[in-house]
Amino acid sequence: MDPSPEHRNLVNGRVHISDYDPKWPYLFVREAERVRAALGDRVLLFEHVGSTAVPGLPAKPCVDLLLVVADSADEGAYLPDLYSVGYMLVIREPAWYEHRVFKGPDVNLNLHVFSEGCPEVERMRMFRDHLIADAGARERYVAVKRELSERTWEKIQDYSEAKSAVVRELLAEAGAPAPEA
Repeated sequence: MDPSPEHRNLVNGRVHISDYDPKWPYLFVREAERVRAALGDRVLLFEHVGSTAVPGLPAKPCVDLLLVVADSADEGAYLPDLYSVGYMLVIREPAWYEHRVFKGPDVNLNLHVFSEGCPEVERMRMFRDHLIADAGARERYVAVKRELSERTWEKIQDYSEAKSAVVRELLAEAGAPAPEA
């Protein structure tokens, strides 16, 4: 199996959806402490997002963390300190809100880094909050995830793109602004 980051959540081309694991909030707290210790007041916001942040929701066993810094394009202001506590930069997307993704040192997680004021931050938070508040939304989302997990994927991004229609619907229900094209 390819050990590259985009293949870590695939087993024989399939996405594994786990039942909710009560350790996911603990992992968030642990990583929040690690990141805050490394970056101090450069952490403007640090939250648990994605499916693992929704109590009871089945998910890929990969904890999504949201870190907001003053300017995510200014990697010198945070990257060396994240490296020093074991994080590794795996995705750099300057054309998409200067988004960065890091993998953690010892568990399967995605640390998403955005700049202060980035509209994607609010969308991620609204999506999570909508799933927490609305059982029907959770059920629809899980049904799509389970259906898609039965397919074979070459890349995890293909699975994510296949979920995009239901994600857009749920974001609209939550009142989130549409993403920029």
